[in-house]
Amino acid sequence: MDLFDAGRTLVMGVVNVTPDSFSDGGRWLAPEAALAHARRLIDDGADILDVGGESTRPGARRVDAAEECDRILGVVRELAAEGHTVSVDTVNAVTAHAAVAAGARIINDVSGSLADPDMPRVIAETGVAYVAQHWRGTPETMNSLATYGDVVAEVVAELRGRLDTLQEAGVRHEQIICDPGLGFAKDAGHNWRILAHIDEFAALGHPLLVGASRKRFLAGVVPPALAAQPLERDHATAAITALLAHHGVWAVRVHEVRPSRDAVRVARMVLENRRPRE
Repeated sequence: MDLFDAGRTLVMGVVNVTPDSFSDGGRWLAPEAALAHARRLIDDGADILDVGGESTRPGARRVDAAEECDRILGVVRELAAEGHTVSVDTVNAVTAHAAVAAGARIINDVSGSLADPDMPRVIAETGVAYVAQHWRGTPETMNSLATYGDVVAEVVAELRGRLDTLQEAGVRHEQIICDPGLGFAKDAGHNWRILAHIDEFAALGHPLLVGASRKRFLAGVVPPALAAQPLERDHATAAITALLAHHGVWAVRVHEVRPSRDAVRVARMVLENRRPRE
């Protein structure tokens, strides 16, 4: 698959090989379970599988690279051997390097290389696609850093600074994908404002990945009796996918693929059927 010429928004399915991710921690920790889940996501229409071995939810404990690699590399290697496009969700350069050797085509770094200063070198040397997400602080501290005057302008500016650092380190412009980092050092109002102004991130000149799936800010649009349950936010997630696909984002990162894949198709049909009014 050509990562950057699909002609539509891609759907990235989440494969959490972790015991503590916020919505499905522990369900896919065993390699066999993770592989079965990943194959179901492919059957449901996932274009990319995003494999992660460390939770980044608020308050999550850090995992060293050795443990992270032990969790994910066998899964990555098997999925890549089956011909699937694999992304690896990691902030560790050692893990990123090993994942690329195992067949990963994308490194999805929620820290934008702030967590590991060696990450830009690894990305430059391997030549893989790299998701640089906006990030303030670690999972333990990020909620206390959700303070902005103009969240859209500040996130764009901070992402631009990361892009400059990456390219100074030898990462090519065409390798980089940007992610505004919904939920990372952002409260519900910040997340909604970013979504409302997603077109402003196009000024960065890179494809956009957006991950809204099941995040806490969606509880505000879910019936109150269900709002505390992350899985009950899948319908709201699909609605956001439709909006983002209508705006031409490169990809959405989701836990439940089928609704978002259908949402992408709906948005594409609407866009393809536009014509000047007579």
